[in-house]
Amino acid sequence: MKRSRVYIALLHYPMYNKRLDVITTSVTNLDLHDIARTARTYDVDGFFVVHPSENQHKLIREITSFWQEGFGGSYNPDRKEAFDLLKLVYTLEEAVDMITLASGLPVTMVATDARIQPNSISFNQLKQDILEEDKAYLLLFGTGWGIHGDLLKACQCSLEPIEASRSYNHLSVRSAVAIILDRLLGENWYQPTDFLEKP
Repeated sequence: MKRSRVYIALLHYPMYNKRLDVITTSVTNLDLHDIARTARTYDVDGFFVVHPSENQHKLIREITSFWQEGFGGSYNPDRKEAFDLLKLVYTLEEAVDMITLASGLPVTMVATDARIQPNSISFNQLKQDILEEDKAYLLLFGTGWGIHGDLLKACQCSLEPIEASRSYNHLSVRSAVAIILDRLLGENWYQPTDFLEKP
């Protein structure tokens, strides 16, 4: 049973495209559904969708309201339960403030990236910290071609890549969320392997 509170945030700005231009990505319907269901399965304390555009907020509210208040909620109560975790905000700072208020704890931001960062932490170490410490962690998941470098540096740490040694490392964000939450919050049915080099 985890002692720490664990939250996740799906970011849409500032992201990179494949040319490393800074962009704002669009919301993907499947991301909302699948990440909400994964978050509920692993007892995540909150799922924040962060987007600066009012038009995208309107779209997200239409999707979520169908499953929370409309026919979808009565037709599929499990989906409603998952979407109850979703909180829509304009900025990452809003999410951090909401977590601080709800938990009474300072927020430790943990970035996720397909590359090893200078401040990378292993799955094994972060899982142990979550189990043993009383903290509030916010895992950041990027869209497009990943989170902007300045935001990566602003995080207290970055989680090691899922499979750093693979020649192909381009998972969808919803797949990455599922794998990462299973490794951090799932049962210890596997032997964790640290991809980071030992000092």
